[in-house]
Amino acid sequence: MFEGWFSSDDDFIDQNGRGVIECPMCGDRIIARMPGAPRLNLSGGKDPAAQVATVPAADMQARWLQLARQVIQNTEDVGERFAEEARRMHYGEIDERGIRGQATAEERRSLLDEGIEVVPLPLPVSLKGPIQ
Repeated sequence: MFEGWFSSDDDFIDQNGRGVIECPMCGDRIIARMPGAPRLNLSGGKDPAAQVATVPAADMQARWLQLARQVIQNTEDVGERFAEEARRMHYGEIDERGIRGQATAEERRSLLDEGIEVVPLPLPVSLKGPIQ
């Protein structure tokens, strides 16, 4: 989830239809619009006991970017060789080290079946270039 501001509903629909809006975190271009605060009807009574503390989206995004930068700085990008490198480390053919890369869903399932722990971690498109 991310925030965006548009001059009108038509402006959002136009930009979304042309594929110019993308998630700054994962690069996904399938964007759904959520109701904004001015459109929510909050006039009903609330049960204070039922309220849940929330973290603002901007804070969550900042924390996610911080984590993503940390992962990038502390791992080696092995690209499409990820499954091969993970297996080589698991079976003691090479020294263990932090790696990241691309693996298909089938490759991830196969690694898990072999007892090799992997975690899909979509990195923000904005961090795929040089780290600032």
